[in-house]
Amino acid sequence: MIGRVLSTPLPPSGARPVAGTPRAIPADILAAVLPGPGRDRLASGEVLAVTTGQQPGLFTGPLYTIYKALSAIALAQRLEREWRLPVVPVFWLAGDDHDFAEANHAWVLNGAGEPTRITLRERAPDAPLLPLFREPCGADSAAALHALAAAIPDSEFKAVTLAWLGAAYRADTNLADAGATALNALLGPRGLAILPAHHPAAKRAAAPWILKGLGETLSDGLSPVLIEGTAGRDRLRPDGTTFTTRRSGESFTRADLERVAAEAPQRLSPNVLLRPAVEAALFPTVAYLGGPSELAYLPDAAPLFARLGVRAPAAVGRWSGLILEPRIDKVLERHALSPADFDGGPALDTRLVRAALPAEVVAALTATRDAVQDRYAELGARVARVDPTLERTVQSARNAALAGTQEIEKKLVASLKRANDTLVAQIARARGAIAPTGKPQERVLTVASFLARHGPDVLDAVSAEVARWAAGP
Repeated sequence: MIGRVLSTPLPPSGARPVAGTPRAIPADILAAVLPGPGRDRLASGEVLAVTTGQQPGLFTGPLYTIYKALSAIALAQRLEREWRLPVVPVFWLAGDDHDFAEANHAWVLNGAGEPTRITLRERAPDAPLLPLFREPCGADSAAALHALAAAIPDSEFKAVTLAWLGAAYRADTNLADAGATALNALLGPRGLAILPAHHPAAKRAAAPWILKGLGETLSDGLSPVLIEGTAGRDRLRPDGTTFTTRRSGESFTRADLERVAAEAPQRLSPNVLLRPAVEAALFPTVAYLGGPSELAYLPDAAPLFARLGVRAPAAVGRWSGLILEPRIDKVLERHALSPADFDGGPALDTRLVRAALPAEVVAALTATRDAVQDRYAELGARVARVDPTLERTVQSARNAALAGTQEIEKKLVASLKRANDTLVAQIARARGAIAPTGKPQERVLTVASFLARHGPDVLDAVSAEVARWAAGP
């Protein structure tokens, strides 16, 4: 039993998709899409698309990757019903991204309910910033899977979860292909079409559009195009008649870059602003789904859509939510808490223990503080009439006396904490599940943490909430 799934609405985008003209997807693009019902629908004739995307990560990365994909599926289904046109959800897996520090790990809840970090390996600080499709899983993948198996508790769904990930994150593949394979096995049957952007066919199809992006210089003085050079993936800076890589200082003429596009297109990639425009060029995109930060910078991409001569799709904020397992829900109910109580502020365990102080102790502490305030106020007034320079000395003495009462309360709370270790442990487990590492659950924990405990019911429960979100007002 999964418990509850709560929607945690993101700021509304205010954008409503507008039906475009369906078109057939070219064979070279279809060649890059992973097999499944989504690809079959893309190949069936003239279609429209709802796109979203994310860089790959270990064990599919944080939950919001799954939430983006489910949002695209639900929105595509809604638009298809409304427009009576085929609308296919497409996931652009950005395997040419180079942020290994973000992609090399996954967080799960261990048997004690504590957030546990599983790491593939670290990248040396001076190593080239290779795209993720050039990062082999290698023998490290077996170690990561072993660490995952040791971390997650035993359940009827543990073996199938490990088998799903083990089939994808193999020693003979790379981190990007592994992420694409895992995501396709999980959500491909639900109609998601997954395009690994690093696939040779995808690179060849995107290259002419990426070259068009060279004509635009962004506000930071750089081109929206990246090339893989000696320092790894690197932004190009327009420099007169040439383009120079930002970090390594390598120089390329326009003809050089056209030759790279023709002979080694895997070396070229779009930045975060150019990527949605390239997506809209390759697919008949009516809506682009993203998180708040992605939607915030999309207006800056308007010149790039114009440069490529493609219509910008509606920018739609993805679904956001929180999975509350029964054991966590019980803690919230027992202590009259809500997930918002874990958003910050005083530690909850301290707050709850302080509330459990005997009423007569609280009354005595309050009376003592009030008396200190009153007596020192009276003393200060009398002392000031004798020697005004001593007024600050009286205030310091008052503050010391108040600090003494605070120290007594602090030690009382600490004593009660030791006597209420069950309460402290319960709050710690709830915090680890709701706000692991102090961040929203969806930005830290991987879906494998929940699939291993509850099986496919997790996806069904989340999908039901996402469908309600997609239905709109």
